Amino acid sequence: MRAIWRAGLAAFSALAVLQACGQQTGQTRDVSSADREYQNVLMEALLDAAPGSVIEIPAGVFVIERGLSLANVDGVTIRGAGMDETILSFAEQRAGSEGLLVTGSNNFTIEDLAIEDTIGDALKVTGGENIVIRRVRTEWTRGVSTDNGAYGIYPVLTRNVLIEDSVAIGASDAGIYVGQSDNIVVRGNRAEYNVAGIEIENSMDADVYGNVATNNTGGILVFNMPNLPRPGHGTRVFDNDVYENNTRNFGHAGTPVANVPAGTGILVNSNDDVEIFNNRVSRNRTANVIISSLHSAGFSELGVESDFDPYPERIHIHGNTFEGGGNNPDGMDLQALRIALFGPTGRIPDVLWDGYVDEAKMVDGALPDDLRICVSGAEVLNADGPGGYGNPRIATAEHDCSHEPRAAVELPF
Repeated sequence: MRAIWRAGLAAFSALAVLQACGQQTGQTRDVSSADREYQNVLMEALLDAAPGSVIEIPAGVFVIERGLSLANVDGVTIRGAGMDETILSFAEQRAGSEGLLVTGSNNFTIEDLAIEDTIGDALKVTGGENIVIRRVRTEWTRGVSTDNGAYGIYPVLTRNVLIEDSVAIGASDAGIYVGQSDNIVVRGNRAEYNVAGIEIENSMDADVYGNVATNNTGGILVFNMPNLPRPGHGTRVFDNDVYENNTRNFGHAGTPVANVPAGTGILVNSNDDVEIFNNRVSRNRTANVIISSLHSAGFSELGVESDFDPYPERIHIHGNTFEGGGNNPDGMDLQALRIALFGPTGRIPDVLWDGYVDEAKMVDGALPDDLRICVSGAEVLNADGPGGYGNPRIATAEHDCSHEPRAAVELPF
């Protein structure tokens, strides 16, 4: 049952399909009457930007036909009149891989605007420090589609990152994604109808709180992936509303998120030092929380560097409120598991763990206390991945432990 992830994505429930189509229109925003001249003004302002520049974009719908960029200019602010007032539409984009690409620019702020219907990623910020993304909406207005761009809000290789009060809709990979970065706060956002709502990947010291993740394939993901320049660890996921993430998986085949089962609330894969607490997690049809290793994700066959640690360790799940979920898991293997253990009307427990541990670290048949997966206030199902998923069992008592709380992330601004 490599199937905690590779769960036959064709087996959707009628409910999930209806939810996935709930906001689909089949076509992008009509821009026939939009402003087509302002794009030249904006492109010139970005090209002429000097350190400390403030670029004000007025209210309106503006057609942008080529990708925008800002490179190696510190202290720039791009400010619109509101995420529903200033709309940069890339529905007729003819050139460029992103909507807006910001490279090597420190102390960068973007706020109060929307970026819609880009060919690729909507907003990508790479290689800077002190990044603020505030009240920004990224959206593919035709609804869920594999043809949508991969990422909505996408800082990568950055440090000191704040993403707040923003909205991400329709990304074919992740709505809000922070990768290979340090010192991160993601708060007060809404992610909806993406494959992954919010994803922290190969990053260190992240706080994800006060967000709403709903109608995605998976709500909040904390990943550590192989074959990247650096690993990540140390994330707090707390005070979020993560519910009804049951949209079919429309990710591109071969990408990590393409294997995420529809109906995943919070998913931790191969990451360490993750604290999940005080969240409200409900009605995610596969499982409200999944803890997995690289082995059940199915990527070990692709070739993994020898020093990569595939095992999730020091995971602390406590103080959450769970409701429903696990009643209609994605894929025949997980459905068979549910029925075999809990009957036709039963449900998979709130925490589903693949069961893999690093045997080299075990002492007297168990992991040291400081490496354990600790869960309180929820039932745990060990899927027995190491045993070929032949002996899954309730293992709640084995995870009755705790870790010291992680410290809050502090940003310098």
